[in-house]
Amino acid sequence: MDMTPMKINVFNIFKLPSAYLCGVRAKYLDDNRCVVSVKHRWINQNPFKSMYWVVQGMAAELSTGALVMNKINQCNEKISMLVASNNSTFTKKATGRIKFICKDGAIIDKAIENTIKTKEGQTFWMQAIGTNSDDVEVSTFNFEWTIKLKS
Repeated sequence: MDMTPMKINVFNIFKLPSAYLCGVRAKYLDDNRCVVSVKHRWINQNPFKSMYWVVQGMAAELSTGALVMNKINQCNEKISMLVASNNSTFTKKATGRIKFICKDGAIIDKAIENTIKTKEGQTFWMQAIGTNSDDVEVSTFNFEWTIKLKS
């Protein structure tokens, strides 16, 4: 099954409904890059009239996680995935449409290859950068993903 942004968004309706209700949407996915967008609205705002940091985190995590899911799907092995750790930095108020881009597809290839070869779990860091409609960076999220073969 090829993963597409539309399939990811349908998945979110059933598996990540809070992200879907807050407006988190996958926009683009290929082997190396994923773009996820979310618009500042009443339902996802904080008291300071900007997007709540958790909503940004959901969009950022999806941009990394969709890449991991896509790569696992392509390798035809049963591999589990989980976020082990994360950190973030906020540099500007998130208002308007925020786009999170992750370009770390190559990192996943190496981790999956090592997992299959060694039969041991692997950890790797991926980054998603959030920018506003003026291409000004508003936040950066880093996620430490773990993968391992299912027994």
